[in-house]
Amino acid sequence: MNARYVFQPTSVQQLRDHYDLIIVGSGAAGLTSALQAAELGLQPVILEKMPRLGGNSSRASSGMNAAETLVQLQHHIVDSYQDFYQDTWRGGGQQSDPGLLHYFTEHAAAALTWLSAHDINLTDLTWTGAMAVQRTHRPASQAPIGSFLITELLKQIEQAQIPVFTKSVVQKLLMSQQCVTGVRVQIDGTTHQLHSKAVILATGGFGASTDLLQKYRPDLVTLATTNQPGTTGDGLQLAQQIGAQLVDMQQVQVHPTVNQEGSHPYLIGEAVRGEGAILVNAQGQRFVNELATRKQVTAAINQLPGKTATLIFDQQVRQRVPAINFYEQIGLVQTGNSWEELAQHYAWPVPTFLQTIATWNQAVTKKQDRQWQRTTGLSVPLTQNPFYAIKVAPAVHYTMGGLAITPQTQVLNQQQQVIPGLFAAGEVTGGLHGNNRLGGNSIAETVVFGRQAAQQVFKYCQHWAKPK
Repeated sequence: MNARYVFQPTSVQQLRDHYDLIIVGSGAAGLTSALQAAELGLQPVILEKMPRLGGNSSRASSGMNAAETLVQLQHHIVDSYQDFYQDTWRGGGQQSDPGLLHYFTEHAAAALTWLSAHDINLTDLTWTGAMAVQRTHRPASQAPIGSFLITELLKQIEQAQIPVFTKSVVQKLLMSQQCVTGVRVQIDGTTHQLHSKAVILATGGFGASTDLLQKYRPDLVTLATTNQPGTTGDGLQLAQQIGAQLVDMQQVQVHPTVNQEGSHPYLIGEAVRGEGAILVNAQGQRFVNELATRKQVTAAINQLPGKTATLIFDQQVRQRVPAINFYEQIGLVQTGNSWEELAQHYAWPVPTFLQTIATWNQAVTKKQDRQWQRTTGLSVPLTQNPFYAIKVAPAVHYTMGGLAITPQTQVLNQQQQVIPGLFAAGEVTGGLHGNNRLGGNSIAETVVFGRQAAQQVFKYCQHWAKPK
């Protein structure tokens, strides 16, 4: 979070027993839906169980994907919704829900415009894996998208005077005549019943829940996780209590480039590879197309002895990815004045490693990677010292499974019927990403479907207010 701005949560003394809309979770999906709802004249409230706001969204690094944007045109990139759809469809193993994916790819540009209208500008572009063109939007400062977006959204939330309560554990969804009409929540040890016309679940995934990983993906339980501690699937369990359907729960993404040498794992953002970094094995050789899908890169690393690799880049890449400054501050980056110095540090055969660099630089110059058929992120050769390296290994990152929803963000029950009054957005939902999420699609998902949830709640409230 931006140290220059501190958001003050609402005092519990200001808690009311009725709101138009209750939003559970304060990540990008929750904040977006709250702001959009307020702009439509509704009175929302945000309930966050953790003391810190932002959820996993605050940890996002690369950017926000969108196609057919003005920013792309300003960078002389001609894109299309259909190409965005096809890249995501292929990247997810052709297992995405087509209705969700169509809505997503066709509304990401509008979501970007909506952010810009709130002076949240993402005017720089980078690459992420399995994308045919640059469509990952990020701030002009090239700062990590997560903390930037959460900080800017919280400024808007404060300006709109939307109440936000932290340390608020939602225990149950309230029902009346088969409709969701509020929540039971515990705040500071006191239980409250809050009533509303609708509830949006924006609670995130379950990547930090040992119990749910044990149930759905026991093979991943021993891996480290990039998720913040509150990402434990609360929204899934709340909705299941009233009969909601879950989909794709076995689809858990392992991120290939996570440094695990310190006190806790640090994700090394895909933008580092997108701007030109390469991966090498214990012999100092490339072994994969670094910008293949996360699933493919993870599989390649897992086939190496020790299941670890090293990310290699130069000063030019560092200048394009300011997050590397943070990685260095916390001791994750090894620096060398020459490639030979780095090779000696890691005990790579020097001639082999120098040949790796020479071959890669030639591929960049010719825009043709004959070794591993990488077609993106071939921007600049790795020639400018100092040179850098970061050790990486796979870790649990994102859960593609979750609540079954319609493209209108309505939560479905086991009979594929809409549960009236219950909506969901973000990682708590399933179906959009298939068996693999592409980098830059998670933040896009939160804004696209966070807005959609609020708009659909507005329509639902109009119907709700009509005489029966």
